[in-house]
Amino acid sequence: QVHLVESGGGLAQAGGSLRLSCAASGSIRSYSAMGWGRRAPGKQREIVANMPIGGYAIVADSVKGRFFGTSDDAKRTVYLQMNNLEPEDTAVYYCYIDVPGGDGGRFWGQGTQVTVAP
Repeated sequence: QVHLVESGGGLAQAGGSLRLSCAASGSIRSYSAMGWGRRAPGKQREIVANMPIGGYAIVADSVKGRFFGTSDDAKRTVYLQMNNLEPEDTAVYYCYIDVPGGDGGRFWGQGTQVTVAP
C-alpha cells in the first residue's frame, strides 16, 4: 500500500502565503514523480505542480510565478509554496505519487483544505 500524508493547509488572506508538505510511505520500490493537484468547488481536479524525480518542477500556468513546487527525493517528500494567494486558489489540495509497474499507478492523498479569504 501507498500512503500520502499532506499537511499545511488552512485559512489565509488574499495576498498571503501557505506552504504544503506531503510525505509518501509504504510499498514504494521506486517512483517517477510526485506532485500536487487541487479541486475547487464545482470544478474538476487540476494538476498544479509536477515534480519528476531528479528533474525540475513544472507548475500550471494558472499559478506560475506564485506557486513553487520542490521535492526531497530521498525523503519522498514534496512541498508546495503558495505565495500571493487569491480567493480563486480556494480548493482541496491533493498530493500524488506516480509509481511505475503493473501494480503501480497514480496514488492520491486524502487532501488538505486551503481557503483564501478576500
